[in-house]
Amino acid sequence: MIDEFPGQQPTMRVYPSQPPTAPPTPASPPEAPTILDTSPLQIDKSNILLLGPSGVGKTLMAKTLARVLDVPFSMSDCTPFTQAGYIGEDAEVCIQRLLVAANYDVAAAENGIICLDEIDKLAAARVSHGKDVSGEGVQQALLKLVEGTTVQIQAKPERGGSGRSPGSVPGSTGGFPSSSPLDSSRGPTANSSSTAAGKGEVYNVRTDNILFICTGAFVGLHRMIMDRISKGSMGFGAPVRAANPESGSHDTMIKGEDELFKKHLPFFVEPEIEDAPNPFVPRQAKRKQQMYNTLDLIEPTDLQKYGMIPELIGRIPISCALSPLDEEALVRVLTEPRNSLLKQYERLFQLSSIELRFTNAALREVAKSATGMGTGARGLRTVLERLLGKCMFETPGSPVKHVLITQDVARLKTAPLYFQRGQSHNFHATIAQEEEKWEDELRQEEGTISDVNSFEEYRKKGLVAGAGGFM
Repeated sequence: MIDEFPGQQPTMRVYPSQPPTAPPTPASPPEAPTILDTSPLQIDKSNILLLGPSGVGKTLMAKTLARVLDVPFSMSDCTPFTQAGYIGEDAEVCIQRLLVAANYDVAAAENGIICLDEIDKLAAARVSHGKDVSGEGVQQALLKLVEGTTVQIQAKPERGGSGRSPGSVPGSTGGFPSSSPLDSSRGPTANSSSTAAGKGEVYNVRTDNILFICTGAFVGLHRMIMDRISKGSMGFGAPVRAANPESGSHDTMIKGEDELFKKHLPFFVEPEIEDAPNPFVPRQAKRKQQMYNTLDLIEPTDLQKYGMIPELIGRIPISCALSPLDEEALVRVLTEPRNSLLKQYERLFQLSSIELRFTNAALREVAKSATGMGTGARGLRTVLERLLGKCMFETPGSPVKHVLITQDVARLKTAPLYFQRGQSHNFHATIAQEEEKWEDELRQEEGTISDVNSFEEYRKKGLVAGAGGFM
């Protein structure tokens, strides 16, 4: 400073000098802070509901899916499920079974698959007295499990020699108390400590990524669907749907109804043009009658009317309807799988050095008989047990070396054909004869009258084939 003199202390400024400020400007609105979400993208699951009659492979599809994906899988039957506090099984048992299937690996169990079989048995029942402890209450208990929650599972100790829980250390002494009077550790303190150690370890399992596949037959649901979408049949000229006498009361398939399904289905495939045997009738004049599954037209309101609560229906967004197995599908089930029934019975006879053979016509008859039972693929074993039950007791230890099941045997008109040692030539000749006879019958049934030159020739061939002639 100018007024400072030698020896004076320098002046200290309390407030530092500030640059001159600019003139004030009009106030502008503050900018909104930008929100950046750097968390990884999470894709939620979509639970599945499989509907279809018994024996069409609903459970097998779920098991095969888990085996192909190599993930833990557990099967739980919804029939014994009850509300918490009642005699039965709680809904959380399905999570515990999945954890056991994953060998108590929580990370693997949280990406597993749980199949809730017979979920249609949880439909709310109208009880005259008491409380419905196995219907709507169980559905409410499944809500958080299906959507996503954390379940505490207490591992039960093994009842082996060590008596330790799956998560305990092998050297630990946490086991069941001994009942021997010579055991010095028995007493109030030792008993309480062993009981506490025998409770097992507690696991926390999140169900956010566990896929739930619910299966059920839903008997009678197809009638509710048809009552909702079908038009009335009163008045002159109104369509009347007659019941199919060949099908049972649980058959969900109907024939025709192209316009009805074209209106309600999200995608519709036009039926193929039927090859008319009459060359004088244009091919576009007639189309094949296609079979439709009424369960494809299901809506959440139909399930709610059946007895399922809307909260549980909303947590299962995907519904897939399975059609009953026809005769062609049953023949493939009988012969093509790795552990098919035909291969199993052939192996049983091979253990006694006996060769078992079925002709193609016999396989068709077995599938036809199983179709009429209404139990799906499970009826194949019933039919085969009836055919081969007597053979399995008579042929072992006898001179019989070959057993042949023909079409007449499958129709229960004749007994199975036995061939002893040295009759191998007759055995194979009989098979060739039966196969040739079956091929001739197929040609007569599938014979079409397409290459005709005149109306008279067409009429003659039509009479021979059983089609009749023009009047």
